[in-house]
Amino acid sequence: MKIDKYISQSGFTSRRKAFDLIEEKRVKVNGKVANFSTKFNDGDLVTVDGEKIIAKEFKPVYIAYHKPKGIICTTEKIKDNIIDAINYPGKIYPVGRLDKDSEGLILLTNHGEIINKISHAEEGHEKEYVVTLNLPVRKKFLDEISEGIEILGEMTKPCKVSLVTETKRLFKIILTQGMNRQIRRMCNAYDYQVIRLQRIRVMNIELGKLKTGEWRELTASELETLFKALEK
Repeated sequence: MKIDKYISQSGFTSRRKAFDLIEEKRVKVNGKVANFSTKFNDGDLVTVDGEKIIAKEFKPVYIAYHKPKGIICTTEKIKDNIIDAINYPGKIYPVGRLDKDSEGLILLTNHGEIINKISHAEEGHEKEYVVTLNLPVRKKFLDEISEGIEILGEMTKPCKVSLVTETKRLFKIILTQGMNRQIRRMCNAYDYQVIRLQRIRVMNIELGKLKTGEWRELTASELETLFKALEK
């Protein structure tokens, strides 16, 4: 297997971080500096900054977490980071991001390949949100953002939007891309302020009745459907 995958599966760090370590020439295999094409073979000695990396038996972990507002989606040891908030007894990494002011569903795992497959915008995986605005939702606003508008110098992809039944200021939106603070910027373009932004679904995984600050492991049924979708 490729060396970045080996490092990831060892539990040392995520595959993305492993890429950074290789780029910084901090990884060696049998005493030689590794590159992105280096492969690991049984019996090879792998070190990062001189520290020997020993692969543990890989046991994949898949978690759904109801992120509260104020928690930061980072593995860095800073205040209010998501890893300390969950306090899971093992190394896990967030799949994508939810900004600090947003809340709702975020997935975490130790399976680096899954992180990459779900997070990459070009894969077009659906993520669904409920948005509360400071003013009543206008039909023109929903119509135009559903077709795509320009933010950050580029057009957003067409998306599905709908007013939440029997409300005036709540709407649902399903995105297949992940531009920086995309929903907030789309709303700001029409002079709206987002009061609350909650993600309720990632692909087939739903937030459901998971309480704020709680997490659960994904079910076998959820994983089966998720893996089938990722294979496509």
